[in-house]
Amino acid sequence: MSDAEPHRVPTLDVQYGGDVEVLTDRQLNRATLARQLLLERVTFEPLTVVERLVGLQAQEPRDPHIALWSRIDGYRPGELDQLLESRAVVRSVAIRGTVHLLTRRDCLDLWPLQRPVLDAELRNHSQLKAKLVGVDLAEPIAFGRRLLSEPHPQKALRSALAERFPELDPAALALVCRNKIGLVQVPPRGMWKRSHQVTVATIEAWLGEPLGTSVTLADVALRYLAAFGPARAADFGTWSRLSYLTEMWESLADHVVAFEDSKGRTLFDLPNAPRPDADTPAPVRFLPEYDNVLLSHSDRSRFVDRDVSALHPLGRIGRGHVLVDGVVRATWLVTDDHIDVLHRSLTLTEHDEVVAEAIRLSVLLELDGPPKTELVTEVR
Repeated sequence: MSDAEPHRVPTLDVQYGGDVEVLTDRQLNRATLARQLLLERVTFEPLTVVERLVGLQAQEPRDPHIALWSRIDGYRPGELDQLLESRAVVRSVAIRGTVHLLTRRDCLDLWPLQRPVLDAELRNHSQLKAKLVGVDLAEPIAFGRRLLSEPHPQKALRSALAERFPELDPAALALVCRNKIGLVQVPPRGMWKRSHQVTVATIEAWLGEPLGTSVTLADVALRYLAAFGPARAADFGTWSRLSYLTEMWESLADHVVAFEDSKGRTLFDLPNAPRPDADTPAPVRFLPEYDNVLLSHSDRSRFVDRDVSALHPLGRIGRGHVLVDGVVRATWLVTDDHIDVLHRSLTLTEHDEVVAEAIRLSVLLELDGPPKTELVTEVR
């Protein structure tokens, strides 16, 4: 597909003429899969992939390993372990207030930009916000910063806060440290076979550098488009959980091209970003329980073509997702010694491809049993 000429975008609700190209959900699917390195595995180093994708979702310690295995040809978990130990990558509560695996530079640069999200979490926390009303947080923050210049388990942090500030709630103060200071979860947390309880230190102490000040939200928005576009302004809001960004998007007018989706909504993209043809083959890919490719758009129709609740039965939580022809058609979970796959309406060829990929994942996970598949209905 040839690149369109950049359109000036004076406002986010501007109405374009008929010359603006319309991108179907399938075209959007293939464009985002290409940028997410899910159309074909690459030979990049893991550090390059983590940087290119602006981090990896990492609430579950093994999820980044699975995400990298799905994207890198010949990925070995020890490679990421080494990056964690050398502090080239870190685990930190950053993008949208959730744990992400980030390069050290991105952690230093992106965490400060997430302060509005983390401050809002403190104000709105359903269980702890009342315990912080009227509390002067300056002294607890200073105490936490001093304490966490060296790594401490979260339990030890809460105990120290309880001892130093007996009149205050230690869980609430621990959340204040998490959201106001900027913390990393130090290894072995997140390592393939040696993950441990959450132990935290300040970003600055662990990385030996101050937090960054030069990167802007506009810089991040362009990187977001490179990794997840074409996208709406609302999609960036979903990925970042930031709001009131109209002026920021307007400042990018000379750096982006404009399209429309099938519903007539404005999409932004980088002029030379890949936008493959809609009929580009998309191989089966097993994604971890949390993967940003499925969490970074306000409208997920490019990846989910119908209700997928049947693929997440009640009581069977923790399931990863399986992309078949680019969309979610199955989920997976390790059960005992094998991978359990729930799928919906697969052809015989698709089923065989899912099983083949599950076998490859079983090798990574060192599972002895063969994958098992189960057809589920559309309704629970």
